[in-house]
Amino acid sequence: MKARTRAAAILLTPFYVLFTAVMLVPIGYAVWLSLFTEKQSGLGFGGTESVFSGLDNYAAALGDRAFRDGFGVLLGYCVIYIPLMVCGALALALLLDSALARAKRFFQLALFLPHAVPGIIAALIWVYLYTPGLSPVVAAMHSGGIGFNFFSSSGALPSIVNIALWEWLGYNMVIFYAALQAIDRSVLEAATVDGAGGWRTAISIKLPLIRASVVMVALFTVIGSLQLFTEPLILNSGAGSAVSSTWTPNMYAYTAAFSRNDYGLAASASVLLALAAALLSFVVTRFTGRRGKNA
Repeated sequence: MKARTRAAAILLTPFYVLFTAVMLVPIGYAVWLSLFTEKQSGLGFGGTESVFSGLDNYAAALGDRAFRDGFGVLLGYCVIYIPLMVCGALALALLLDSALARAKRFFQLALFLPHAVPGIIAALIWVYLYTPGLSPVVAAMHSGGIGFNFFSSSGALPSIVNIALWEWLGYNMVIFYAALQAIDRSVLEAATVDGAGGWRTAISIKLPLIRASVVMVALFTVIGSLQLFTEPLILNSGAGSAVSSTWTPNMYAYTAAFSRNDYGLAASASVLLALAAALLSFVVTRFTGRRGKNA
């Protein structure tokens, strides 16, 4: 028993060291930094000094309408993006897993390839495709009598959802497809013998058996949604874009740190966002776990 315990400790030590270095230490430093404010000494002609301010930075972040509006944007993004992502990836995986699908390898690769493109490059490509006068897509839409401004206040959010779907749909589809391939084929054959059609088999047999994968993808999608940053940051550079520099909480923290040099405010905004992500992740896991027990 002692040998097993020692072996487990040796194998787990690299993980805990790395986890502490890249997770616990940065979070602790952010919390510590959020408790201080940079103030100029003397009459404003001297240098700056860090002054302990307690929870003042948190109060300032929560009292700033731009920061609160960023959570409203995230809410709208999650309402649109998460159902489309999970349901779309599931539908594609079920289609590939069905006997109707042909050239499965080709479609897996074609659907996964967008995920291999770095997020910044993908966002730049889509900004080009959204820009009037440059984009063949916009030109084709206008020639067909369809006028839509991808950078407007009503078009920015769907535009960003489209970019995120293009990047991550194939990745999540591969996760679902791998889970479907792991299902015991005898179970599916028994359902077919009992007279279950393709649709009934997918809903009543396949989906319950890959529930763990669905929960995992939903959880990671929620966490990723709260970290929305790259796509709106790039879209902010578009001509006449409605995306501001504080459009999401992450962008708010970035602007506070690197445009206003207010690192205490940026750290407090980051900590609040991390707490929101942890709370929402807890709610998702509890809700899905309770539904699984009831089922």
